Amino acid sequence: ILLSYGYSSCVMLRKSFGLCRNIILSINCNRLWLTMKERQEAMKIHAFGVREDEKQAFEQISAQCGVEVTLSDETPSLENADLVKGYEGVTVLGMGNIDRDLLRCYSENGVRFLSTRTIGYNNIDLVAAKELGIKVCNAAYPPNGVADFTVMMILMCLRQYKQALWRGQVNDFSLQGLQGRDMNELTIGVMGTGRIGLQVLKNLSGFGCRLLAYDIYKNPEAEKLATYVDQDTIYKECDVISLHMPLFDSTYHIINHKTIAKMKDGVILINCARGGLTDIDALVDGVESEKIGALGMDTVEGEEGIVHEDRRTDIISNRNWFYLHQFRNVIMTQHMAFYTKEAVESMVRCGVEGIVQMEKTGSCSTMLTK
Repeated sequence: ILLSYGYSSCVMLRKSFGLCRNIILSINCNRLWLTMKERQEAMKIHAFGVREDEKQAFEQISAQCGVEVTLSDETPSLENADLVKGYEGVTVLGMGNIDRDLLRCYSENGVRFLSTRTIGYNNIDLVAAKELGIKVCNAAYPPNGVADFTVMMILMCLRQYKQALWRGQVNDFSLQGLQGRDMNELTIGVMGTGRIGLQVLKNLSGFGCRLLAYDIYKNPEAEKLATYVDQDTIYKECDVISLHMPLFDSTYHIINHKTIAKMKDGVILINCARGGLTDIDALVDGVESEKIGALGMDTVEGEEGIVHEDRRTDIISNRNWFYLHQFRNVIMTQHMAFYTKEAVESMVRCGVEGIVQMEKTGSCSTMLTK
């Protein structure tokens, strides 16, 4: 440079480089300040009831959404309500009663958004949430997992699988008492034809069975696969009845002593929806009297505090739950019909993205407090 332009030109060039360096330094400082500001302003969400299998999904999705999520394995309650102080959003699972008192605590601690990482939301007081200004949304994971599990439950009940499994474990390979039935000879009723009920009908359509459906709202897609009838017709004509309804006051104990009395002798009942849809006392009486031929239950009334926990060394006082569990023709699983890799990731994504969308736009596709 000195040889080509001389000393004075070099001084000017040096000053120019110094100015550029100052500009670059200023830009970098501004970028750092903006990054720090963005981090300080990142939305904070507290996640309750987090299982180990959800943690990786939370890490990935929170980074994608630019939010800060604190993970806790605790069930939401008044005792731990102070954990949400300073958080704008809370996401929960199906356990815990999110009632008015708890929602009031959340509101006082600054919570404005609540999501449940489940389709069901009967444990959340939506009226109280709306009054307190807390926006609530649920999840909308793919229906395939629950629908596939439902068909598996039907087949296991029809083919006496519980007894066959037990016998095989003690080298009893006899056939007496294990005779099953062909599905294509049966009439199967699906109560509730939303996304999951519709998928169950699609799955069953390949078995050649007669399909009936009940819902207060008819699904045009379901009408292509099944005949809509009233409740009494479902009870009177179906060999198998599968429940896929949400739990509301109107559907609580929809399966009870009176409705079971209307059913066929030896009816098979399947519940992969909500435990409160069935009256557990009526189920016990139905099995004991042999009015009910088999039960396939992924969810049962009174399961709170039992399912998703290891209770092998505990004394548990819920006698009806365990009495029902021991019958040879009753299959009870630990509320796991939803539990697939795809569904878990979708549930976490809905839990986080729903809150983010409600904060940004005031709504989301699964918002419940409209």
